Amino acid sequence: MVEKEGYLQKAKIADGGKKLRKNWSTSWIVLSSRKLEFYKESKQQALSSMKTGHKPESVDLCGAHIEWAKEKSSRKNVFQITTVSGNEFLLQSDIDFIILDWFHAIKNAIDRLPKDPSGSSRNLELFKIQRSSSTELLSNYDNDIKEQKPEHRKSLMFRLHHSASDTSDKNRVKNRLKKFITRRPSLKTLQEKGLIKDQIFGSHLHTVCERENSTVPRFVKQCIEAVEKRGLDVDGIYRVSGNLATIQKLRFIVNQEEKLNLDDSQWEDIHVVTGALKMFFRELPEPLFPYSFFERFVEAISK
Repeated sequence: MVEKEGYLQKAKIADGGKKLRKNWSTSWIVLSSRKLEFYKESKQQALSSMKTGHKPESVDLCGAHIEWAKEKSSRKNVFQITTVSGNEFLLQSDIDFIILDWFHAIKNAIDRLPKDPSGSSRNLELFKIQRSSSTELLSNYDNDIKEQKPEHRKSLMFRLHHSASDTSDKNRVKNRLKKFITRRPSLKTLQEKGLIKDQIFGSHLHTVCERENSTVPRFVKQCIEAVEKRGLDVDGIYRVSGNLATIQKLRFIVNQEEKLNLDDSQWEDIHVVTGALKMFFRELPEPLFPYSFFERFVEAISK
């Protein structure tokens, strides 16, 4: 039975204990009493997929662990679900009450399930083996040396020496990296010195408007004015793609807050301007029509 469903941002960061590259995507998520299911499509397409027997990606919540994971992402309102099979998922929403509601709903579902699902003991043992300490490994080598015949001890001692040397090198590198990280300047310091600037592309719409003290981002206004000035008679406006390299160059200039003049000859192709404007809206963390209003939009259209 479905307990909760809706849109969230999802990223799978581990599969069976193996770390994966973090790629965020919007998913329609369905919570039942024992599992979570992820659909790439909208709610209507997800329902049709259920009817046709299409199996979505799912997470077994039995024995799973849920926690807030602020350190795993620069985004706000992120929590992590870890399953007994070693799969790890990040879920996120910019709307505070939505993500809190999801967190408590999933936590309650996990708490109702048995803590020791079938097969979890075996998975736990596998994780213990994967995370065995270097001390245990050295102890095993010592036991091997005692049990082996004299002719094999020399080769084992050679391997043990090199293993200890590798461990020492790793510890030395780890300590250097730790010192480097603790000495590095904070993000705020770098921003104050002008080494890192606030981005326009990829930032939340309200953040850009607050920074510019306006209701519409300056870049959006400039693009619309350029289109109205010299693009209304061009065929395929907002449909034909501009040169991607030029669009990326324009994006870079906007992000660096350099003075932008769209009347310059390098932006002569209006499709470059429209392409950059489309890219701006495409890279918004939350769409122009927010997820929280999705159901209301559907209701309005259906009337």
